[in-house]
Amino acid sequence: MPIKVPDNLPALEILDKENVFIMGESRAFHQDIRPLKILILNLMPTKIVTETQILRLLANSAIQVEIDLLNTKTHNSVNTSEEHLITFYTSFEAVKDRKFDGMVITGAPVEQMEFEDVDYWEELCEIMEWSKAHVTSTLHICWGAQAGLFYHYGVKKYPLNEKKFGVFSHTVVKKNTNLLRGFDDEFYVPHSRHTGLKKEDIINVSELEILSESIDAGVYIVSANKGHQIFVTGHSEYDWDSLKSEYDRDIGKGMDVKVPENYYPGDDPTKAPVVKWRGHASLLFQNWLNYYVYQETPYEL
Repeated sequence: MPIKVPDNLPALEILDKENVFIMGESRAFHQDIRPLKILILNLMPTKIVTETQILRLLANSAIQVEIDLLNTKTHNSVNTSEEHLITFYTSFEAVKDRKFDGMVITGAPVEQMEFEDVDYWEELCEIMEWSKAHVTSTLHICWGAQAGLFYHYGVKKYPLNEKKFGVFSHTVVKKNTNLLRGFDDEFYVPHSRHTGLKKEDIINVSELEILSESIDAGVYIVSANKGHQIFVTGHSEYDWDSLKSEYDRDIGKGMDVKVPENYYPGDDPTKAPVVKWRGHASLLFQNWLNYYVYQETPYEL
């Protein structure tokens, strides 16, 4: 089944060229089916890139999905045109009386700031509180996961000695978990962050359960309330060149940044990156949509 998106969303053309099954809203209108309603709170500055990444993974499923794009009103995006935001995004005020099958809260490049110093923190807290009663399952990504764990459970983030930057090996901690169904014993995930979580802080919260972790990158997936909340500290949604773009950007600024680990063959940035995480990313989003959204949500929201 396809994912339903607005007819003129830029991601539609990109994904169509990749042979990803995307359906415009005018065509989807004629299908007699109740699609899953997914709200995407996009906190990334490069919104079109992030939209495309998330939609690519949501579309790789047998379930029809209808998305709403949400941004915060307390932060002015300078990297995305006002026209794009007005055309395709909505505000929390416009959706707060609705219910959704699922919600995705993306990462954001504010991890080195204290949570309370982020200009949209209070609005984000209101949205996360609202999600507990209005969303069947919420998937938090990277900084979104740190923010969710801090708001809901008081789990703090800590500065790292150096940026965790690269593609790292992960393992399954909790066997026979639907979210991890079909995962290999070892799988790979990109990370790009300056802060991290302490495993002991999570273990000390009885409501939280660690599902996956990495020797090099730490805790990766945490679940709460039987999957009502999922926290993912990495960037499984990243494109093949996302880490390359970040590295090239920082080098261009004259920053002293290390080559992303386990990303380029032989750690040589003159060579094309090798994608090791695409299968895991697809399975993660498929399992979330199927077992934690579709199987749990009522037909009448």
